[in-house]
Parts: sequence; structure tokens; C-alpha cells
Amino acid sequence: MTIRIIAAYFFMASSAAFAVVTVLGLLRFPDVYTRMHAAAVVLTMSAVLMSIGTAIYVWKFFLSIKIMMIGFFFLFSNPMATHAIARASYKRKIVLPKEYEIDAYSEYLGRDSDEHS
Repeated sequence: MTIRIIAAYFFMASSAAFAVVTVLGLLRFPDVYTRMHAAAVVLTMSAVLMSIGTAIYVWKFFLSIKIMMIGFFFLFSNPMATHAIARASYKRKIVLPKEYEIDAYSEYLGRDSDEHS
């Protein structure tokens, strides 16, 4: 095996490890917002590492560039999509835990801070 193949396998294995951490975060965290945060941050890193590993493994210039462009698109689009989903669920008062007593975001959105349900 060449050093290129070893590097590609390293990136792919790191991506798989991050994906396992994502699943553990989704199972372990208590509410929808922390689960969404775990999924967004770690899964984005996993996808980027997988695209790097795949681009190194393929090693054709134009195909590797396309794979890296997909990875960069995912790097920018996944956090924005997660933010939009989290903001929409916050505005609709979906699963807001009772233990959140300080809610600095409610005034910005025009939401009543004493109505948590």
C-alpha cells in the first residue's frame, strides 16, 4: 500500500469515528437543541473528512476537485440548515425545557419569555 492509500484510509476512518460520536451525541444529550448542535458540528466534520479521504483515494484531478467541492458545499450548508431548523423550532416553542430560566433570545424574536412549553 502506498502512503496515499494509507492517508485516504486514515481520513475515512476518522470520518467514521466522528459519525459514531454523532450518534452517541444524538442518543445522550437531553433536548432537541443540544442534539441538533452535536449533529451539526460533528457530522459536518465527518462529511468533510470523508470527502477529503475519497478525493485522496480517487486521485484523479477533476474527480477529486468535484468531490472536494461537494465537501466544501456541505461545510457551509449544513450549519446554515441546522441554524434554520433550530430557529424555526425555537419560534414554534418545540420542546423547550423548563430548566432554561434565562432566555436572552426571546426578546429578539418577540417571544414571551414566561411561556415555556
